[in-house]
Amino acid sequence: MPDVTIVIPNYNGMAVLDTCLRSVLAQKGVTAQVIVVDNGSTDGSQEFTGRNFPACELVCLDRNYGFSRAVNEGFRRAKSRYVILLNNDTEAEPDFAARLLAAIRRHKKCFSCQACMLQYQDRERLDSAGDLYCALGWAFSRGKGKSADAYPKGGRIFSSCAGAAIYRRDVAERLGGFDEAHFVYLEDVDICWRARLAGYENRYEPRARVYHIGSASSGSRHNSFKVGYAAGNSVYLIYKNMPLPQVLLNAPFLLAGYLIKYLYFVKKGFGGDYRRGIRRGITLCRANRDRRFSFRAEHIPVCARLQLELWRNILRLPS
Repeated sequence: MPDVTIVIPNYNGMAVLDTCLRSVLAQKGVTAQVIVVDNGSTDGSQEFTGRNFPACELVCLDRNYGFSRAVNEGFRRAKSRYVILLNNDTEAEPDFAARLLAAIRRHKKCFSCQACMLQYQDRERLDSAGDLYCALGWAFSRGKGKSADAYPKGGRIFSSCAGAAIYRRDVAERLGGFDEAHFVYLEDVDICWRARLAGYENRYEPRARVYHIGSASSGSRHNSFKVGYAAGNSVYLIYKNMPLPQVLLNAPFLLAGYLIKYLYFVKKGFGGDYRRGIRRGITLCRANRDRRFSFRAEHIPVCARLQLELWRNILRLPS
């Protein structure tokens, strides 16, 4: 049995795969099963991987089913207790996997642990030191653009970015895996939120480092696809994980958050995409009522702690 399984979802990422896979196969201090799950790429990714990286297990899907489906396919084939998810547009340092594995093993109630993600083009700047979520209904990367050493200590975070994080496979399975209704965006926040509600925590390990290009599959920071899916998934995320009393408590913040986002995207020329995304999110909620968190009295303490975190994280928003 390998120490860890590294799952790399790919969609038309042939331009970045070589760097990513070379760094993954050069990992030291662990035995690793490496799985590349290709989401129906049309750029030659499948042929390139099979020809140049025979040590990797290649799973070829017949079309693009989205990030969540690709991740779940990898989890199902994993032979280890721990699974690392890694974006295809990354370069991992040689001790990346070993440090993540050691970090999650130190904390028995840790569901996931994220690596320090640095900008590929400017390696002295952070891309993400963990994901945070606030009462405005916004998820955001902690420390983006700050110095690489801005967060030198490990600790708890709201959720781990699935671009470079390790997970306990058995807990992920009990949680139902990554929700494929998300397709892409916020699916990692969703499963980490569900883990928090189940009594687990998510952590950050600064000594495990990867360099991240960003938007290799979606193509740019803002585009119609990205704006629409992220908007819809943000609605679905709240519906699934936030009990009704908590939704009512946060209603003024959420309304303000969605209004600010809408005005921002109107200015960027994506107002229509944002509106269509919100409508898609409402449709997702109606179609997936059975996936909503079943709130009971024993959940009050954990929901109260999460609520305080949502309020605090408003103060942590990037300026």
